[in-house]
Amino acid sequence: MGRKTPQEKKRLSYAKDRRNAYGENDKSSRKSIRRNKRIPHRANRHHDHQILEAVLGAVDELRSGAVEERLYVRRPKRWKKSPDAALGEILQGSIESRVKRGIEDPEVGRRRIRRIRQRQGKATEED
Repeated sequence: MGRKTPQEKKRLSYAKDRRNAYGENDKSSRKSIRRNKRIPHRANRHHDHQILEAVLGAVDELRSGAVEERLYVRRPKRWKKSPDAALGEILQGSIESRVKRGIEDPEVGRRRIRRIRQRQGKATEED
Protein backbone atom coordinates (compact mmCIF):
# COMPACT_ATOMS: atom_id res chain seq x y z
CA MET A 1 0.00 0.00 0.00
CA GLY A 2 1.64 3.19 -1.19
CA ARG A 3 1.42 6.69 0.11
CA LYS A 4 -1.72 8.73 -0.43
CA THR A 5 -1.63 12.08 -2.14
CA PRO A 6 -3.21 15.05 -0.36
CA GLN A 7 -6.06 14.92 -2.90
CA GLU A 8 -6.75 11.27 -2.07
CA LYS A 9 -6.65 12.07 1.65
CA LYS A 10 -9.18 14.88 1.20
CA ARG A 11 -11.48 12.70 -0.93
CA LEU A 12 -11.38 9.92 1.66
CA SER A 13 -11.95 12.42 4.45
CA TYR A 14 -15.11 13.78 2.78
CA ALA A 15 -16.41 10.26 2.18
CA LYS A 16 -15.46 8.47 5.39
CA ASP A 17 -15.19 11.05 8.20
CA ARG A 18 -18.45 11.26 10.12
CA ARG A 19 -20.10 14.15 11.93
CA ASN A 20 -22.93 14.19 14.44
CA ALA A 21 -25.99 15.33 12.47
CA TYR A 22 -28.51 14.74 15.23
CA GLY A 23 -28.53 18.36 16.32
CA GLU A 24 -27.12 18.07 19.81
CA ASN A 25 -23.67 18.81 21.16
CA ASP A 26 -21.27 16.15 19.90
CA LYS A 27 -19.49 16.04 23.25
CA SER A 28 -22.69 15.16 25.10
CA SER A 29 -23.07 12.05 22.94
CA ARG A 30 -20.48 10.29 25.06
CA LYS A 31 -22.92 10.32 27.98
CA SER A 32 -26.29 10.41 26.25
CA ILE A 33 -25.71 7.38 24.02
CA ARG A 34 -24.93 5.24 27.06
CA ARG A 35 -27.88 6.69 28.95
CA ASN A 36 -30.30 6.14 26.07
CA LYS A 37 -29.20 2.51 25.81
CA ARG A 38 -29.42 2.01 29.56
CA ILE A 39 -32.92 3.41 30.21
CA PRO A 40 -34.94 1.00 28.00
CA HIS A 41 -33.00 -2.01 29.32
CA ARG A 42 -33.73 -0.91 32.86
CA ALA A 43 -37.44 -0.45 32.07
CA ASN A 44 -37.57 -3.94 30.53
CA ARG A 45 -35.89 -5.50 33.58
CA HIS A 46 -38.27 -3.64 35.89
CA HIS A 47 -41.32 -4.81 33.91
CA ASP A 48 -40.15 -8.44 33.91
CA HIS A 49 -39.33 -8.34 37.61
CA GLN A 50 -42.80 -7.00 38.50
CA ILE A 51 -44.52 -9.77 36.54
CA LEU A 52 -42.27 -12.52 37.90
CA GLU A 53 -42.93 -11.38 41.49
CA ALA A 54 -46.50 -12.72 41.05
CA VAL A 55 -45.18 -16.27 40.56
CA LEU A 56 -43.22 -16.48 43.80
CA GLY A 57 -44.33 -19.31 46.01
CA ALA A 58 -45.53 -22.80 45.18
CA VAL A 59 -45.29 -23.96 41.57
CA ASP A 60 -48.64 -23.71 39.82
CA GLU A 61 -48.85 -24.56 36.11
CA LEU A 62 -51.86 -22.32 35.44
CA ARG A 63 -50.33 -19.30 37.12
CA SER A 64 -46.95 -19.80 35.49
CA GLY A 65 -48.57 -20.08 32.04
CA ALA A 66 -50.52 -16.87 32.58
CA VAL A 67 -47.43 -15.05 33.82
CA GLU A 68 -45.41 -16.24 30.82
CA GLU A 69 -48.11 -14.89 28.50
CA ARG A 70 -48.03 -11.53 30.29
CA LEU A 71 -44.24 -11.42 29.93
CA TYR A 72 -44.38 -11.71 26.15
CA VAL A 73 -47.48 -9.56 25.46
CA ARG A 74 -45.59 -6.29 25.55
CA ARG A 75 -42.75 -5.77 23.10
CA PRO A 76 -39.52 -4.83 24.88
CA LYS A 77 -38.47 -1.21 24.68
CA ARG A 78 -35.36 -0.49 22.62
CA TRP A 79 -33.27 2.43 21.44
CA LYS A 80 -31.10 2.69 18.37
CA LYS A 81 -28.58 5.39 17.60
CA SER A 82 -29.10 7.22 14.33
CA PRO A 83 -25.96 7.05 12.20
CA ASP A 84 -23.73 10.07 11.83
CA ALA A 85 -23.49 11.77 8.43
CA ALA A 86 -20.48 11.93 6.13
CA LEU A 87 -18.41 15.10 6.32
CA GLY A 88 -19.05 15.87 2.63
CA GLU A 89 -22.82 15.79 3.15
CA ILE A 90 -22.56 18.07 6.18
CA LEU A 91 -20.45 20.59 4.25
CA GLN A 92 -22.88 20.57 1.32
CA GLY A 93 -25.79 21.22 3.66
CA SER A 94 -24.05 24.12 5.38
CA ILE A 95 -23.13 25.72 2.03
CA GLU A 96 -26.71 25.30 0.78
CA SER A 97 -28.10 26.93 3.92
CA ARG A 98 -25.62 29.84 3.59
CA VAL A 99 -26.78 30.39 0.00
CA LYS A 100 -30.43 30.16 1.03
CA ARG A 101 -29.95 32.75 3.80
CA GLY A 102 -28.12 35.09 1.41
CA ILE A 103 -24.79 34.93 3.22
CA GLU A 104 -23.01 33.43 0.23
CA ASP A 105 -23.30 34.13 -3.49
CA PRO A 106 -25.30 31.34 -5.24
CA GLU A 107 -22.70 30.89 -7.99
CA VAL A 108 -19.85 30.59 -5.48
CA GLY A 109 -21.94 28.11 -3.50
CA ARG A 110 -22.61 25.99 -6.58
CA ARG A 111 -18.89 25.88 -7.40
CA ARG A 112 -18.00 24.87 -3.84
CA ILE A 113 -20.64 22.13 -3.83
CA ARG A 114 -19.42 20.88 -7.22
CA ARG A 115 -15.86 20.70 -5.85
CA ILE A 116 -17.02 18.75 -2.79
CA ARG A 117 -18.94 16.29 -4.97
CA GLN A 118 -15.95 15.83 -7.24
CA ARG A 119 -13.75 15.12 -4.26
CA GLN A 120 -16.30 12.62 -2.98
CA GLY A 121 -16.41 10.98 -6.39
CA LYS A 122 -20.09 11.87 -6.84
CA ALA A 123 -19.81 14.35 -9.72
CA THR A 124 -22.94 14.23 -11.85
CA GLU A 125 -23.79 15.54 -15.28
CA GLU A 126 -26.09 18.23 -13.91
CA ASP A 127 -23.18 19.91 -12.09
